[in-house]
Amino acid sequence: MIFTGKRYLNYASFIKQRFGQRVQKISLDIGFSCPNRDGSKGYGGCTYCNNNSFNPDYCGPEKSIQEQLQDGISFFSKKYKDQKYLAYFQAYTNTYSDLKNLKLLYEEALSVPNVIGLVIGTRPDCISEELIYYLAFLATKYYISLEFGVESTFNKTLLKVNRCHTFEDTMQAYEMCKYKGIDLGAHLIIGLPGESRQELLEHAKRISKLPIQTLKLHHLQIVKNSIMAVQFKRNPENFDLFTAEEYIDFISEFITYVRPDIVIERFISEAPLDLLIAPKWNGLKNFEIVAKIDKHLIEKDLWQGKNYKQNNDQML
Repeated sequence: MIFTGKRYLNYASFIKQRFGQRVQKISLDIGFSCPNRDGSKGYGGCTYCNNNSFNPDYCGPEKSIQEQLQDGISFFSKKYKDQKYLAYFQAYTNTYSDLKNLKLLYEEALSVPNVIGLVIGTRPDCISEELIYYLAFLATKYYISLEFGVESTFNKTLLKVNRCHTFEDTMQAYEMCKYKGIDLGAHLIIGLPGESRQELLEHAKRISKLPIQTLKLHHLQIVKNSIMAVQFKRNPENFDLFTAEEYIDFISEFITYVRPDIVIERFISEAPLDLLIAPKWNGLKNFEIVAKIDKHLIEKDLWQGKNYKQNNDQML
């Protein structure tokens, strides 16, 4: 059992228990695309997506993986000299290539001193058994985490945002990956267009049935240079964006339905102000929102898993 001092399992406590020291992720951009961008499954990408909204400055595909990692290590080691690092393949779909090429990229990252593992962000429709067995082999020597962009557990929403895969694809991907020695993560966007509060809470129940160790959450943000930015400008009435207070209240209830052993890696994501169109939360930083969530959970006597029912198979 991880003792966190909080009312949920938080990522920092998980890392401390797992590695016994501070470990920092370093984001990488290897210049990959996605099957809903290049015509393999569709064009335009996900309607909400602009990868520049979360790529750090040191991260760019014009640099080699080693260069990106060395730049990241140089940046983070100024404050923490002796920490270790995880190479975070973050931008776009980082398994969307042939296995031979992926091996070269992953092994280049692992060759950098003090890099002790990989975190690979991808889509549930872009993996294969061959790749999974290779990652399982790496997991005998390194920490390997595979993070799927689930985004929504409702097919109607996945269709609306042009994901070009289904929730059934997601469930199949996790089934393929479980029991392989790989940590499995999920990413959800809270508040995509057309989802009711009841459906948003249903995400927690559905995601809890998946064999995941970690969960990333964040509220929907409308960012510049995305298809959704155009949709929002034309029809803002189709979007029900959270205020900060509404999100704090909602996410506090949401985690009560989340399986108690899932590590909550993130509650929110903060798009750069020069890209963010809406919602704007008066400059509140991530840590300030998390502090407010912590306080709200105490005030309302809520905690992760309070309303979780293991045998609840009823879905909308």
